[in-house]
Amino acid sequence: MLPVKMSHFVASFVAMVMLGLEARGKTVTGLFRSKAARQQNGQFITRFTYRGDGGLLVCRLDTTALVQLKEARLLLFQDPDPDLDHLGCSERLARAQFTIWLSEQEHNHSIPHQATPTAWSTLYADKYTCQDDELVSSHDDISFTVLLLNADSAGNPLDHFSADEAGLQSFYFLLLLSYFLAGCIYLQPLCHALRKGGPMHPVLKVLTSALFLQGGSALCNYAHLSRFSSDGLGIPRMGSLAEFWDMLSQVSMLYLLLSLGLGWTLSRGKKVPSRPLGWERSPASSAAAAGGVLTQAGLLLWEQWSEAGQEHHGGPALLGVAGRLLLGLRVALALLLASLLYQIISSERSALKRDFYLCFAKGCFLWFLCHPVLFLTSVIFNPHQREKVVTMGVVLCQSISMVILYQLFLSRSLYWEVSSLSSASLPLTMSRTPPRGRY
Repeated sequence: MLPVKMSHFVASFVAMVMLGLEARGKTVTGLFRSKAARQQNGQFITRFTYRGDGGLLVCRLDTTALVQLKEARLLLFQDPDPDLDHLGCSERLARAQFTIWLSEQEHNHSIPHQATPTAWSTLYADKYTCQDDELVSSHDDISFTVLLLNADSAGNPLDHFSADEAGLQSFYFLLLLSYFLAGCIYLQPLCHALRKGGPMHPVLKVLTSALFLQGGSALCNYAHLSRFSSDGLGIPRMGSLAEFWDMLSQVSMLYLLLSLGLGWTLSRGKKVPSRPLGWERSPASSAAAAGGVLTQAGLLLWEQWSEAGQEHHGGPALLGVAGRLLLGLRVALALLLASLLYQIISSERSALKRDFYLCFAKGCFLWFLCHPVLFLTSVIFNPHQREKVVTMGVVLCQSISMVILYQLFLSRSLYWEVSSLSSASLPLTMSRTPPRGRY
């Protein structure tokens, strides 16, 4: 399990995650601010990827007198060029593909046919936005609600999901269904194995905790997306909670895999040949694993804050500094574990134990390298598909990694040789060798 200090650290930023992250809702409410529009050369409202026909933008206002006085308008930019940020105010606003003058309480603007899914950014501007000398009027800000809708299967503009979010709700539903079916089949034998104890009991506890945390994250994401599909807002706290559970799952697995690899390496010369292989922990291995956990936790939190800032400023979902450092950390940790496991395997005489370590290496590499590999290969997909491919792929690969590790620690033939436990008490038996002797 995580050290006490690490647990305190993880608990300390729960409130930061829950309160600081913004949900990417597509029913946007807020205030049109002349001051913000002047500072940003157009106040960024939101970004949405439309697809096909039937796209719609709806803007609802609380008052019309003030918007007419300010000559307020919404500007729509199709897949905006980053060079827009380097243009002057008037030239920047003139690049908008559509201008919606706000003169009524509700405006409906149809988006033209999109041959391919295309991102549109919405900005607010008024007559004070590009003025240099005149001070911004002291008039009150304008309260608004903006709805962004794609066409549903019947062609009606009722779908709140952007093209780069479509399909995630179905994915999480199928993932939860898989968890439920697997739980019905394996929960009882797994609980029996946890009650029996043994050298790998702490490993199974952490592995099971990480799996439940990942399942909790999927459940929160599904609840958020289900509500989002009906109102475009979802349950922002559930989305933030999903991120938090995923962080806990990530750091738990990192601590487990690092601690196991380092522990086995450091205790290699001290191990009694007849002693069953277990979780070999030492101050050095625990400290190194805790350091890796702290680094990854900090980068994960930084990445979430960076993504929230990108959405607020209208930038596309590009990988920031924190995300690149996180990918680099995972590659470095995979190389570290590869070096440690190579040392162990090269000096191991038992063929079954070598097979054990090789299977463990497969699970580790799949866990650590799935995100970097998927990120690199996502460039072959269309821009609106890349984030979905990475999100779904990482969840699936990490779930498969957990299955590999469960199979490894609970399979009868390998676990008999490594841990000297009775095969009668081992569930999920997946022996790859024919029965022999007492088997």
